[in-house]
Amino acid sequence: MSNRAEERRKQRSQAEGRSETKPFHWVLGGVGVLAVLLIGWNLVSSSIDNTVREPVEIVFETPAELVAMAQGIRVGPADAPISIVEFADYACPSCQVFAANVKPLLDLTYADDDRVQYIFFDYPMLQNAYVAARAARCAGDQDAYWNYHDVLFQNQMSWSRMADPVGAFEDYAGEIGIDRGDFRSCLRSDRHAEVVSANAMLGQRLGVGGTPWVIVNTGEGGAQQVNEWANPESIRAIVNAGLERLGGAAAADSADASAESGAAPGGTP
Repeated sequence: MSNRAEERRKQRSQAEGRSETKPFHWVLGGVGVLAVLLIGWNLVSSSIDNTVREPVEIVFETPAELVAMAQGIRVGPADAPISIVEFADYACPSCQVFAANVKPLLDLTYADDDRVQYIFFDYPMLQNAYVAARAARCAGDQDAYWNYHDVLFQNQMSWSRMADPVGAFEDYAGEIGIDRGDFRSCLRSDRHAEVVSANAMLGQRLGVGGTPWVIVNTGEGGAQQVNEWANPESIRAIVNAGLERLGGAAAADSADASAESGAAPGGTP
């Protein structure tokens, strides 16, 4: 082979080698850029994650101020003379039992009775429960509180054991069809931190020792704690007795006046 032919062969080999290695270098370069972008996103995401995960300080001077700061989630008319009040922890297994087996029966019994209201107060004690309570209220901003309430209890065994359940909470929001971006903005902030903390403080002042803590206020100047909360009949017996005492419209008006004078936390909006 002549020197000239040998030189051309070498040139072709070098050109082919460059054409084979260039795409490989492009792939490596693309992977590197993607990795940098992912790292950058994670850093930015972490820097804007202001999720409040623990109770915040609540400042109040009188019990009335604390009651005004605390806000339960209500089912039924705000002026209903009889209140079923629950303090609950989303990570509490017994609260899950109440949500699955007791509350639905109460809803069926009193759904059409405008003399009865049910009020749910947050009382987070266990791991991740505080964030869960805030998450439910973020869903409530999109009129989906009770749907989210049910999803949290249905998935309790999963998220309650996570080191950080925020991502799971965002997934649940998507599953029930609310705007995930708005929900994420709410959850990864301090929104609803004060009201959840105020609810917990109110529970402490009322002597809540465990959850679920259920009381019934019949508008007669006091509230009765239900120790056998797992039995719906225990609650219905107290409520029905109160309804019987109310009698007709005149008695109901009298009970409304008694409730407005204020003796029980069940009247909290």
